[in-house]
Order: sequence, then structure tokens, then C-alpha cells
Amino acid sequence: MKRIFLISFILIFFFQPAFGQIAVNPVGVNVNASGPTVVFLTYGNIEGYRPSEALWCGEMENAFPHVGTRCRPGTIYGSLPFAFDQSTESGVGGFTDIMSIPSSVARRAYQEAARGGVGTFFYVRRFESLIGGRDVYVNVTCRLAGGGARVPFALTGVQMSFADDVPVLSIMRGEQLQPFSAEIRYNGTGQLQGRWEVVRPGDELPLIEDLLTEATLPAERRGLQRRYLELERFSYFLPPSSDSFILPGPDVSAIPSDFEGMYMILLRVEATDDKEGDSSLDEVSAGFGTVNSGGVAGFPIPPLRYFVGSTPAGMTASNTGAIKPLFPEPDAAWYPGEPIDFSWTDVIGAAIYQLELEDRYGTELLTAWMEPGIFSYRAPGWVFAQTHSNQLKWRVSALNQNGVLLSRTAWRLMMKE
Repeated sequence: MKRIFLISFILIFFFQPAFGQIAVNPVGVNVNASGPTVVFLTYGNIEGYRPSEALWCGEMENAFPHVGTRCRPGTIYGSLPFAFDQSTESGVGGFTDIMSIPSSVARRAYQEAARGGVGTFFYVRRFESLIGGRDVYVNVTCRLAGGGARVPFALTGVQMSFADDVPVLSIMRGEQLQPFSAEIRYNGTGQLQGRWEVVRPGDELPLIEDLLTEATLPAERRGLQRRYLELERFSYFLPPSSDSFILPGPDVSAIPSDFEGMYMILLRVEATDDKEGDSSLDEVSAGFGTVNSGGVAGFPIPPLRYFVGSTPAGMTASNTGAIKPLFPEPDAAWYPGEPIDFSWTDVIGAAIYQLELEDRYGTELLTAWMEPGIFSYRAPGWVFAQTHSNQLKWRVSALNQNGVLLSRTAWRLMMKE
């Protein structure tokens, strides 16, 4: 019996058909040597495996007794940050990975090249066997380049703001918004194409997936994002000679303000063709055709908010006082899957309250807005399923009718029980 078990173990561990089975496309990309880079990757034939950690390194070595080549210890530049991990299952036996290379990794690779290195480094993703067999390491070659035409067209930062640069614009019912725009930071060159949409009071709120650019999603998820009232479409060619672009907002006369409550303006960026970063499903046996990845981003685009009220601007007290957090108390325990009740003190002259909840990595889990007279909020338990952190932090801000910050609490911590 022991001999049969030993033979079975050897067959599973050493002779499973893993070698060359898991593939990735593209297998090599040009990356920005002086800033962040975002690349859409497709893996195929991962049945029986679970994606594990992803590392960048300067050198690799044979992964024996496992399959492939892994990072050589001492040459690791960093790991994929949790906040930028947008990886997900895709297609039949496929896996979509958004490789978001931080500036710190690119800088480390550049320093090695300046000391006489080869100007390339590697992104290595480990796939863990689910049946106790050998793990498989799959790598992508990253070649240092500028941020121009030979680098995949990707968004590396988006900042939307009103003309007065207030965090939340407050207007009267029927009043017209002030102009706004979005500063787009990018790599490569391509067509920035998309639309402006508005979420009105009473609409179902967007999820994190709805705030991602279309090119960040796997092919089968791209038609499933929530759609809201369309304000205007846009299409601009972004040249390789620059790394930033100011995208003008839509005609403000078309933006609704007929109901009281909180509105959200969404920037929806659509996927476009990009030969430097497009991913082939055929090459990795994950489907058919090519997945366009122009406009990929490793982060959700935060919405721009405005509040429509009935209290005239300027009706605020001269002495507003300071807002104070009440519950949960400092270092209070929280339990995964259970709701949490937040409360705070009143501030005279406040037109709206903003509750912010983040994990220890700075990832936004929740932003809620309450009208005057409401000094508490119950966060649903599903919110906390979005993080693997054991520590959360929250704060509350009070803003007046013009969106000016009146008072803000310090961050208060909570610990996972």
C-alpha cells in the first residue's frame, strides 16, 4: 500500500502535464523607465491551479522541483500592491491580470540598467496546484523604454475637479453646475474614448467594477457594467509627446439638478485598439480573438459629486464648532460580515456630512453622504468583504452649502476581531 501511495505521489508531482501548459499573452512588453506602467495580461489553461503571488525581479532561476523559472532571491524589486490587484478569472480556464508596475519598481530596474545591466526585468506570477502537484511559474519580460508610442496605452492617474476645486459642490434646486474637467495622466499613445454619465438620487449606486475603465475588465464582463444617464460622449487622440491631458467636462446646461440629494458624475473610459498592449486569447487557449486594452487602468476612477439642496448658500452660522466622532470608539473591534454603526456630533451650518472608510492600505471601502440632521450611518456587512486588512480607519467631514470644509475628525482606527 505504501508503495502504491509513493508511486501515485511521484506521478502527480513529477509527471502531471503542467510543463508549457499555462501560458500568458503578451509575453513581453515595453514599460516606462521613469514612471508607472499598466499592462493587460491574459493567462490560459489554468484549470487545476490557483493564482498566487506576483513579483518583479531582475534575474530568474530554474524553479525545480516546480515548473518554470522563478525570481532569484536578492533580485526582487517588489510585489503587486494589493490596492492595484484587479486580477480575475476569465473565459474558459483563463485568468486576466492587470500588471500595474509602480514607479519604485521601474526606478529600481533603471538603476540596475545604469550600472551596466541589460535593461530588462521580469514579472513572475506563481500558480499553485490544487491537487498537491508542482506549482507553475509564468513570467513576462519587461523592457525599459520611455513613456511614448512603444508603451501600452494606459491611464496612470485621473483627477476630476470643479472650477473652484471643492470636494463636493452644493447648489440650489434648478441651479446650473459650474464647469469641471478631468486631468488624465497616461503612458503610450492612443484614442481616449468614452462618455460622461450622471448617477441621480434614487439610482442604484455603482460598484467598484462599474468605476473601472472598460479595458481593465475581462472581455466577457465589458458589457455588464451599470449604465446611467448619459451626458456627453468624447473622443480625443492622446499623442506620445506628453504624459497628461485635460479632458473638458460636458455642457453643464445638460446636467440635471431637478431633485434634491447627492449626484455623482462618472467618467466612463471605453476600450480601444492598442497594438502595444492588446492580448490574444488564441495564443493562450483562453478563447478566440484579441482583447483590446487601450485605456486600461489599475484603479477605479472616483466619481465627482455634487449636492442639490433647498437651503440658500450663505445661511451658515459664524461659529460652526468642531465635529467629533462618537462611535465606534478608538480601536473598537469589527467582525467580518456584520454591519457597523457610525455616529458623530452636529456642526452648526453644515449642509452635508461625509463619512470615509478605508483599510490599512489606504483603499477606499466606503464613502457615504448624509444630509443635515442625520448624525449616524450603518455600513452594511458586505462592504468589509472587499478587504483582507485586519485594520480599518474612518473619519467624518462637515461641509457647508458651498462645499467648503467646516470641520473634520481625525482618523479613528478599528481592529478586526
